[in-house]
Amino acid sequence: MLFDRRQILLASAGGMLVGCNMVPDSKIVTAQGGQPSSEFSIADLSRRTFDWFWDLADAATGLVPDRWPTPSFASIAAVGFGLTAYPYGVEKGWIERAAARERTLNTLRFFDRAPMGDAKTGVSGHRGFFYHFLKMEDGTRFGSTELSSIDTALLLGGMLFAAQYFDGDHVDEAEIRMLANRIYERVEWDWMLGKGPFVSMGWHPETGFIIHQWDAYNEAMLLYILAFASSNHPIGPSVWARYTGNFDTSWGTHWGEEHLHFPPLFGHQYSHVWIDFRGIRDPYMQRRGIDYFENSRRATRAQRNYATANPLNWKGYDKDVWGLTACDGPGDFKRTVGGQTREFFSYSARGPGDRDDGTLAPTAAGGSIAFEPVIAEAALAAMHRRYGSAIYGKYGFFDSFNPTLTDAADMKLLHGKVVNGLCWVDGDYLGIDQGPILTMIANGQDDFVWKHMRKSTVIRNGLAKAGFTGGWLGAA
Repeated sequence: MLFDRRQILLASAGGMLVGCNMVPDSKIVTAQGGQPSSEFSIADLSRRTFDWFWDLADAATGLVPDRWPTPSFASIAAVGFGLTAYPYGVEKGWIERAAARERTLNTLRFFDRAPMGDAKTGVSGHRGFFYHFLKMEDGTRFGSTELSSIDTALLLGGMLFAAQYFDGDHVDEAEIRMLANRIYERVEWDWMLGKGPFVSMGWHPETGFIIHQWDAYNEAMLLYILAFASSNHPIGPSVWARYTGNFDTSWGTHWGEEHLHFPPLFGHQYSHVWIDFRGIRDPYMQRRGIDYFENSRRATRAQRNYATANPLNWKGYDKDVWGLTACDGPGDFKRTVGGQTREFFSYSARGPGDRDDGTLAPTAAGGSIAFEPVIAEAALAAMHRRYGSAIYGKYGFFDSFNPTLTDAADMKLLHGKVVNGLCWVDGDYLGIDQGPILTMIANGQDDFVWKHMRKSTVIRNGLAKAGFTGGWLGAA
C-alpha cells in the first residue's frame, strides 16, 4: 500500500473547494436518512462508514471500489476491509447474518474461481497473489497495476477473519471457512521472495519483481505473519530476525514520544486491524521493553504533539485537529500562501515533517481510536464540530481536507468547485481509509476483530514462528 506504488487518476469529482467555516449542524443528515444530527457520535460514524462498504460493493462478486463517487476500479485491500466490516454490521443489527453470509460467500467464490496466470491481461492474479486493482466489470487486472504482496495480505486478513466469524454449522459458513483456507494456502510466499532476502513489494508480468522489498518497519507485519504460517508455500521465520534487524534505524524520540517511527499513521494501523499485539512481544520489542500496540499508541500521541506544535504553521492544526497519513490531496503544485511558497501533493503518504502539505485525513485519527480512544475521538468530534457537512456526508468523513488552501483562484489546478467558502475538501471516500476507521472502532469497543482472530491458527502459528510470546498467545 506504499504511496509511491499507487497510480490514481482523479476525475473532476475527486475534490472540491467548499465552505470550511463552521457549517450548521442542521445540514448533517444521519446515515439512516432520518432527522438531522446535531452532535457527533461514534455510532453515527460507524453506521455511515459501514454503509459505504455495504452499499458500494458488488453484491455478486464482492468487489469493492477503490473510491467513490469518482468512477473507480476495485481495490483488493478494500475488499479485505469489507469482509471485516460485514460481520460487524451483523453484530450491530444493521444487516442480517444471512445477508452478510451471502455477500461473504459470493466474494470468496469469486476470488477462488478468478482466472490466474502470467498473462498481461484477462487474469486476476498469479501464483496465489492478486493484482492491486481489478476492473469492477469482470475482476481482471486493471491497467498495468502490480501483483501486490501487501494488498493480497490485507485481502487475506479479511478472508481469514470471515472464516473465524462464520463458525456455524450452516453449509454456507462451512464453505466460507473452506474457501478462505484454500485461497490462503495457494499464495506462493516463497516465490514472492524473488531474489530476496525480503519479500518483494510486487511483480509485473512485463518486468518481473519490483526491486523494492518489505525490509523496514511499516504495514508489512501482517504479510510476514501470514507468510510464516503457510502450509504449502511458507518463507522461513529467520526472515523476521533480518526484517526487525533493520528497525533500529527507525527507533528514536519523535515529537516527545520514543518509538519505532513510520511517518504516516496507516503503517501503525493496518496490521493491527487483524492482529492483537497487546501484551505479546517478539525479541525486538522485548529488547525495547514495549509491544507493538504501545508503539502505535506513542505514534498516535506524537502526531497530536506535532499538530499542536505546528512547526510549518499550517492553518487548522492544533491539539484537537490532527492526523497525517496516506490520503488524497489537492494536487501537485506550488502556491504562495501568506507570503510563503508552499508545495502541495495529490495522493501521497503524509507524516510529521514528511510531505506535510496541510492536508488532514480523518482516517488518521479514526484508525488510531483503539490505541488512544480519548484523543482520537476528540479529534474526530472537533473536525465534525468545526467543519460539519463540508467534510462529513452520507458515508461519514470525506477522505481529506486542507484548511490552508483558501484562494478560489487555486481552482485553476484543483478539482471540483468553490461553494460558499475557503477550504479544499476531497470529494471522494477511499475504501482503504474507510476500513481502518470502522474496524478500529470495532476493536476499540469490544475487541471485535481481535477476539476472533486470536483463535486463528494461521495468526497464532505465524506469530509463534516470528518469536512472539506472552499475553494471549499463552492461552489455550
